[in-house]
Amino acid sequence: MADTYLWKRNLIVLWTGVFFCSTAYSISIPFMPMFLRNDLGVTSHLTLWSGIAFGITFLASALIAPYWGSLSDKYGRRPMLIRSGFALAALYMATYFVHDPYLFLALRIGQGLLAGYVPAAIALVGTNTPESKAGYALGIMATSGATGGIIGPLIGGVVSHYFSNRESFLFSGCIVLVSALIAVFFVKEHKFNRQAVRSPIRADLKEAFSNRLFVTMLGLVALGTFSVMILEPLLTVYMMDLGGSEGNASLVAGFVFSAVGIATLIAAPQWGKFGPRIGYTNVLVIGLMGGGIGNLLQFFVHDFVAFGALRFLYGLCFAGVYPALNALIVKVTAPEFRGRAFALNQSATQLATMMGPIIGGVLGGILPIRWVFVINGAMLIGAALLIRSRHLERHAVLAAKSS
Repeated sequence: MADTYLWKRNLIVLWTGVFFCSTAYSISIPFMPMFLRNDLGVTSHLTLWSGIAFGITFLASALIAPYWGSLSDKYGRRPMLIRSGFALAALYMATYFVHDPYLFLALRIGQGLLAGYVPAAIALVGTNTPESKAGYALGIMATSGATGGIIGPLIGGVVSHYFSNRESFLFSGCIVLVSALIAVFFVKEHKFNRQAVRSPIRADLKEAFSNRLFVTMLGLVALGTFSVMILEPLLTVYMMDLGGSEGNASLVAGFVFSAVGIATLIAAPQWGKFGPRIGYTNVLVIGLMGGGIGNLLQFFVHDFVAFGALRFLYGLCFAGVYPALNALIVKVTAPEFRGRAFALNQSATQLATMMGPIIGGVLGGILPIRWVFVINGAMLIGAALLIRSRHLERHAVLAAKSS
């Protein structure tokens, strides 16, 4: 009874912490180009500066994540939550005082190097939740980031309108500070071996890449993130191609992004419940196949309403991908390796987050944007067919039984 209470309590607490952390991030990031131009005086090559400032954080985070994962398996996931929460709060608040673009880039690098709240929270949920409930719990966790991603830009827009873009970083710092305080006072960690010996990162990578199923999961995590982020620089422009004016394209694109987030809120917990019943890889195949078909159908729409509806339906299907992948990572990795596993998961996510907008921008420059949806859809459908043909589900079950 105590264990049941503890994992449910941790789930609520960590959902709240990740929600505040994701909200803090999405408050200021959408307005970063305006901050560079209006507050830091960047007038030439603004797009390049924005791209570097956006991508350099994810690159730094991807490179450092295995180190933090190693520490989390040695000292616990809760200390990683506290470390990253307070560090990010300090760096966001420091950005409020910045007036030099190069110093701003330095702080962005620092944010990447000291991040790690979300993967530590997911690893803690995955390790401290009964196996029969892991899929449901990880599905619930998937909604926290989506909720923060919806609420954050709204808060940021209000703050930027009534105050300035500079104040949005101050708000981000205050909000992520709440995440840190939640970790300090409310998170409880059990099922953790404090006598474990910390292994070198090279040995961790060797162990990870010796687990073919885990490497497959990392590839699928990167593919899923890439498929989302490849559209990041294109949707606002595509709204204009569909007949929107330059003034309302950003607003319409915001609603389209929100449609996917709302669909994730609705569907992710349900996919988490279905996982134990029909198999997590079946959920993964359905999610990838549905996401792929949803992307292909977007090639044929010619108005905002139909496009938004398709994005919503795409979100309902694709919402099952990340909870299924996280649950499979729990199944195919040993408990003492979980922190490092989810840190490598973060590395794959961050690298894909960095590369997606770059490649999307290049493709959008040489192809009509609607063909990028076709490429994206074919990629997801191909991944679903490959998973089915390789009998990934059977191998994952065998791995879970042998671990």
